[in-house]
Order: sequence, then C-alpha cells, then structure tokens
Amino acid sequence: MNLDAKIEAILFIKGEPVKLKQLAKSLDVEISNIEEALKSLEERLRDRGLQLVRKEDEVALSTASELGPLIEQIQKEELNKELSKAALETIAIILYHNSEGARRSDIDWIRGVNSSFILRGLAMRGLVEKVSHPTDKRTFIYKPSFDLLSYLGIGKIEDLPEYAAIREKLQNSASLPENKDEATSS
Repeated sequence: MNLDAKIEAILFIKGEPVKLKQLAKSLDVEISNIEEALKSLEERLRDRGLQLVRKEDEVALSTASELGPLIEQIQKEELNKELSKAALETIAIILYHNSEGARRSDIDWIRGVNSSFILRGLAMRGLVEKVSHPTDKRTFIYKPSFDLLSYLGIGKIEDLPEYAAIREKLQNSASLPENKDEATSS
C-alpha cells in the first residue's frame, strides 16, 4: 500500500492533528518521505470531500471548505438529537475517571473502541472540554464542562451520585490503571 494511503488512514483514525515526526516514526520512514507522500495525498484529495490541513509541523484531515454549509446543517441536526448510549457512557467515564479528567486513550481503553468522534460531538455540544494535560503537554484530557454540570444539576463533580464509592472502586480496580504506562506494562 502506498505511503500516502497509510498516512490518510492514520489521520482518519486519529481524528486530530499529528506531528510529522510521529508519522515518520510510526511508518518507519524519513520526514522527507512523509513530505512527498503528503503532497501526493493532497493532490488525491483535490475535488473530494476531505482536505489536508497543515499547521507548522502537524497535519490533519478536515472536510473540504466548500462543504461548509452541508456540514453545518448536519451538525445542527446532530446537536438536536438525544445523546447516544456511547455518548452517555463516555460522559460517565469523564465524570468518574478522576479529578483531572480523562485522556482519550483512557476512554478508548475503558470503552474498547475509538472514541474520537464521540468526544468531538460532546465537545461540539459543549458538554466536555479538551484541555492540555497538566503534567504532559503532549496530550490532552477531557473534562466535564460547566454546561454539563449545570445540566446535571450539580455544583461540583463530587456531588454526583455515589461519587466517592465509585471513585474508590475505580482506584482499587486492577482493570482501570491510573495512567497509560501502567496499562501498557501489564
């Protein structure tokens, strides 16, 4: 399979900007090869529904700008729908995971599936916010928004039903490591 197709797949699955160095490392090629493949991918995507977006040393897939009105209409329809079971599950993980919030990798690990699109939808609805991780600036964490807490009728996360008991069970559970390093070393 061509390098540009592999990059396209990675960008699609990630659902967020990826550093060129990370692409080169993941695909075991030089950055110059990544640059060439990105040019090829950009050409292939011309007159398609997706486009390549580049900013400094990062690249991402995005919908083509000409499709803005269509995408906006679809997003409005989505925002008016009830939350799916997957969205509610993701919110529960974010609320009960820990006081700092939850990394996407933690959410994916707990749910057993990629949660990128669910998280994007929740962020668009204003129910969760994506912020830099306080101890690892290379990653992000998802936290409940003020709107979510207000919607739930609580003043703080600790006011959630059985919060202390559930947090204690989660912390004592071997199946939910507190950080990704513990998950990968097991």
